[in-house]
Amino acid sequence: MVKAIVGACWGDEGKGKITDVLAEDSDIVVRFQGGSNAGHTIINEYGKFALHQLPSGVFRQNITNIIGNGVALSVENFLKEVQSVVERGVPTPKLLVSDRCQVVMPYHKELDGMEEARLAAKSFGSTKSGIAPFYSDKYAKIGFQVSDLFDDKDSIMERIDHVLGLKNVLYTELYHQKPLDREEIYEKLMEYKEALAPYVADTTTLLHNAVKEGKTVLLEGQLGSLKDPDLGIYPMVTSSSPLAGYGSVGAGGIPPYAIQEIV
Repeated sequence: MVKAIVGACWGDEGKGKITDVLAEDSDIVVRFQGGSNAGHTIINEYGKFALHQLPSGVFRQNITNIIGNGVALSVENFLKEVQSVVERGVPTPKLLVSDRCQVVMPYHKELDGMEEARLAAKSFGSTKSGIAPFYSDKYAKIGFQVSDLFDDKDSIMERIDHVLGLKNVLYTELYHQKPLDREEIYEKLMEYKEALAPYVADTTTLLHNAVKEGKTVLLEGQLGSLKDPDLGIYPMVTSSSPLAGYGSVGAGGIPPYAIQEIV
């Protein structure tokens, strides 16, 4: 059975707490969209935690926790969160990252901050986590999937050159900053490759099989329905859909009709 847990308003409705309760009888918890720009608060026997990237099932050893392909994955924040929960006595959680998930690059965060500064009083109040630039790149087809990190160097450098051909116009002409360096970008991608290697999996197939086997899957969204870019209070919205309907896409491997309950 697949359940989707989503917010009915702008976020802060208690999704993390509900997920933590429902996870007790679940096999898999999937974070299906959003990035580190908002968090879920969990209070349990280990203490109080604010999770920004990790699924809320990480405190239970019986659960497989998945970062779905719809997530804006900040590798640095992901690793910090894993370390922070383990350091506070939580057993090392079972975590998987979709090979189709895309990574937030340092220049996404820089562009986010520079655009907020440029807009000044007309800004949207961004958290400067790089979310809007990340999703812009994803839909412009110039983002980096986790699977791309494992390509050969020539293929990666060719992709970097294509991306920088666009980004450096923004850096130099619009924001009057120094251009990005291709070698620095490559080295950062290799850092991400090494850090994510233990977690990467074909979660699409895993979830497809889990649904066929009748396992209980929780789909965990971020923020709330009124932040949806299509049905929310536009333009004061987020950059990915927090609706239950997007759960099948952002998780991957789950057909829409498999979502039998929405909380």
